[in-house]
Amino acid sequence: MLPVAADIVNHRSADAGVRKKLLFLVTEDWYFCSHRLPPARAAQQAGYEVIVATRVGSRGADIAAEGFKLVPIAMQRRSRNPFRELAAIAQIVKIYWHERPDIVHHVALKPVLYGSLAAFMVRGPVVVNALAGMGFLFSSTSLLASVLRTVVSRLFRLLLNAGRNLLILQNPDDEAMLVNSGLVAAKRVRLIRGSGVDIQRFVVSPEVPTTPVVMLPSRMLWDKGVGEFVEAARLLRAGGSAARFVLVGTGDPENPASIPEGQLKAWHDSGVVECWGHRGDMPATLAQSHIVCLPSYREGLPKVLLEAAACGRPLVATDAPGCREIVHDGENGLLVPLRDAASLADAIGRLLADADLRRTMGQKGRRMVELEFSEAKVAQQTLAVYRELCLP
Repeated sequence: MLPVAADIVNHRSADAGVRKKLLFLVTEDWYFCSHRLPPARAAQQAGYEVIVATRVGSRGADIAAEGFKLVPIAMQRRSRNPFRELAAIAQIVKIYWHERPDIVHHVALKPVLYGSLAAFMVRGPVVVNALAGMGFLFSSTSLLASVLRTVVSRLFRLLLNAGRNLLILQNPDDEAMLVNSGLVAAKRVRLIRGSGVDIQRFVVSPEVPTTPVVMLPSRMLWDKGVGEFVEAARLLRAGGSAARFVLVGTGDPENPASIPEGQLKAWHDSGVVECWGHRGDMPATLAQSHIVCLPSYREGLPKVLLEAAACGRPLVATDAPGCREIVHDGENGLLVPLRDAASLADAIGRLLADADLRRTMGQKGRRMVELEFSEAKVAQQTLAVYRELCLP
């Protein structure tokens, strides 16, 4: 039997004086470490007991080393098995009842849906939902995405507007889409632009005096514009460019848009692009680049572009939600139309031909990150959302 609200109140009154509990619900441990660690650290420093419920892979020890309580979950991003999904919801309900958090912070689509449902059933914690972009579900034109989008939209209307819930979005395009379609009330939305970047770790370095490197650092997904990047590389090579075109990252088997390993190998073997795979030291990796590209179809606010800008690199990205939040066309980079390899090639070619323009754009990008997108700024904005929900 699920607990009733009075049970929660009685339990908490017995715990008077203990620290407030903040529970993050995230599907992957690596994503928590790459995108949510600074706000969690800030919350811990502010006096919260931090709990992280996530699928534990290679980063579990790193989370525990921060002093956070790690709670493994079995939720899978790509699963469509109804019995497995019901089991995941039941597990989250059990965790919420056992841990009795004061506030839950759900990150990404499934945690937002399942976590919000669990919080409603337990009737205990207040809820912060965070969507870092609308992802495959809202960028794909496939039949599967269309069907799921209809279901998710109905759930959004119910869950995002229930109780003491607030929704964090990363760009005004997503805010306008969700509010104008009636999926969430405008008064419940808070805009926090991105996950921030560590400006002490990602620092400006001069270009390496070698053949220019044009880099796309991302998960290898079709909707990141990887196919258009490869085609742009072909066009530039056919026009005589000697630049190196590099893909940094791996596929994501949990994402329907993941590019097969065989395709990545074929591109690499063709000599059109180099596939560097996963790189752990991104500051050192970005230091090898001359231009950083992300021709994505839709983003929240891409962390990799923030990191590249912090390193003083000019950017080329699509004029798409999220990307245009960090790339100001003609100032710190160039924007191109979606799914347009020829325009992408033209923009890259313009920067390859002008080292002074690259340097000027890189300097402007660094200043922009320092003023608007530092990790510390994002962490404090997130704490402000917690405080708004009447928690100290």
